[in-house]
Amino acid sequence: MSNRTSQALIRRPAALGARVLSALTFPHPVASVAEALDTRLRLRTSSGHIPARVVAVDRPTGDSVRLTLQPLGRWSGFKPGQFVQLAVEVDGVRRVRCFSPAQSAHREGGLLEFTIKVNAQGQVSRYLYEHAVPGLSLALSEPQGDFHLPVCRPDRILLISGGSGITPVLSMLRTLVDEGYAGRVSFLHYLRRPQDQVAAEELAAIDQAQANIDVHVVFTDPDHADQGADAGHCTAAQLKRLVPDFDQAATWLCGPAGLMAAVEAIYSEHGCAEQLQTERFSLAPIELASGDAASGEVRFARSERLIDNSGATLLEQAEAAGLRPQHGCRMGICSTCTCRKQSGAVRNLQTGEISTESDEDIRICISQPVGSVTLDI
Repeated sequence: MSNRTSQALIRRPAALGARVLSALTFPHPVASVAEALDTRLRLRTSSGHIPARVVAVDRPTGDSVRLTLQPLGRWSGFKPGQFVQLAVEVDGVRRVRCFSPAQSAHREGGLLEFTIKVNAQGQVSRYLYEHAVPGLSLALSEPQGDFHLPVCRPDRILLISGGSGITPVLSMLRTLVDEGYAGRVSFLHYLRRPQDQVAAEELAAIDQAQANIDVHVVFTDPDHADQGADAGHCTAAQLKRLVPDFDQAATWLCGPAGLMAAVEAIYSEHGCAEQLQTERFSLAPIELASGDAASGEVRFARSERLIDNSGATLLEQAEAAGLRPQHGCRMGICSTCTCRKQSGAVRNLQTGEISTESDEDIRICISQPVGSVTLDI
């Protein structure tokens, strides 16, 4: 047999295989199908995550994107108010963030809706706003969190939100409407300007159609004070005016740090703090004493890396050092970033408390090193 004949025989099975693959993936090129499968497999590498596909995209405001997702595996559903971890590949790196579904827990078809506000420094939110299209592959975790409506619905409910904190409480409101809930509901939402609103028409329709539901939209920007029933940041007098019996209502609150602090103080002063359930999507700033400038070093023991302490969170410093520790919400909720601190002191950015214990598990997304720290990373 000539060398030319043997080479032809070798090429023939390869050519046949290519034709079979082309037939199986028609009308899509083999390369594009392979790339999609590769992305889906990479996204599924994290335990507890299942693939999902974006089926619809719109941008309700100039700085938000609304995604409708179809889970591509068995997903258990959620309680209204809970969050999930969304994983997306950005520039070849798998990024995970936490977002709350906004739709009713009774929505048919298994589709999930997320309205995501763009964070100027946020890699994931910015990527999704700029690049999300139908067909984009993502992955999602099972629902998490204790911020949700109880199975036995209270007779009086107050839902308070600010900015993008509307999504979990909007899910609660939509769920109650779908259930034909007969109790009293007040929905109080704070935002800067009318153009920042999401679901504005839907909320107005609910307010009109549901005799047992009151919707109040409050603009905090003084330039738009005349466009709402009330205006300005939350105060006890304002809350009492809008919801006179707030101290009798089971209350769910989600929003920026300033709103959270104001409402928590009001409930504490009125002796009804036990009525309040909260969910934070950002860390309240911790005021440091003078002379608390960053000092010392951060040692990542397993990676054998040593860096100067910049004063940022340990998660941010690990990423700046080129490491990729597991994480999710970046605000101390999901505990995905928990790791062992071998030595040193850290400040909890949620509480301001400093822990000096050795060999303790900490959430590095909300832990700031106070002096030198060693982590098992």
